[in-house]
Amino acid sequence: MIAEMQCVVLDCPDPAELAAFYRSLAGGEVNRPDRRWATDASWATLHTPAGAVLAFQYAEDHRPPRWPDPARPQQLHLDFAVADLDRAHAQVLACGATLLDGDRAAEDWRVYADPAGHPFCLVRH
Repeated sequence: MIAEMQCVVLDCPDPAELAAFYRSLAGGEVNRPDRRWATDASWATLHTPAGAVLAFQYAEDHRPPRWPDPARPQQLHLDFAVADLDRAHAQVLACGATLLDGDRAAEDWRVYADPAGHPFCLVRH
């Protein structure tokens, strides 16, 4: 092993807003004190109950990805396992997510965008 992943960082126009969105989706604590970084208007974090850390970094000229447009690729995405896909679907929409792929409603996963345009998936487990 060369390195250990500390966090996944997403560029966005409003770090606090995006941290709050992902807290509503995955739980956890926004901007928990951590010796690895300082939080401010340009950097927010979310320590999830499962141990993963998401970080949100201000990007002045943020251009959201447009899935599945190769001219503006997704750059990264996150998968979230859920027991009840329909219930989770309604919950993420209520939190501000946008459904990107409505044609997959009968399948075991769906693609959404967070409020800053980053794609993420809900996957039935």
